Amino acid sequence: MDLEGNRALLAAALARIPAGDRAALQTVYRLTSAKLFGVVLRILDERSEAEDVLQDVYLTVWRKAAGFDAARASPMTWLIAIARNRAIDRLRATRVSRHVAPIETVVDLADDGPAADSALENAQQNARLHECLGGLAGHEHQALRAAFFDGNTYDELAQRMNVPLGTMKSWIRRAMIKLKACLDQ
Repeated sequence: MDLEGNRALLAAALARIPAGDRAALQTVYRLTSAKLFGVVLRILDERSEAEDVLQDVYLTVWRKAAGFDAARASPMTWLIAIARNRAIDRLRATRVSRHVAPIETVVDLADDGPAADSALENAQQNARLHECLGGLAGHEHQALRAAFFDGNTYDELAQRMNVPLGTMKSWIRRAMIKLKACLDQ
């Protein structure tokens, strides 16, 4: 069935739910559950939580289907809004309960992050490395990055850059020598 056909079928099913039509709710579930589950799972990032919220979404649809107005929104837009709001409500509720701890426990927590001076030194070394890499010839820079950062072999690089294997090895060797000299300054 095409998109318009599904939209019309969904709107018709939503219109029958306020009268207590369980088959209409089953139709809505069949047509939308995969999409709505994806929306909820993306927000909550936990399958069991998403399953619980999805059940709550369809209970809300059962209770509030009379409030759906096809002139204001498409059926999927209305359903996604319900799913998104329920997921965000759950996320807020569980986030508060998961992160509440007595203030006294904070003293016992160690900070595993690098100290500020170490972070600054690492940033300076990283900037120096990039500056030195930028000083290499284009083909040397490209070969060196591909070999060490992307994990390519000499053979792969020689084929990719269409040069003999010995030339590739020489480029990388010269680039390493230049890089070492630059870093040692």
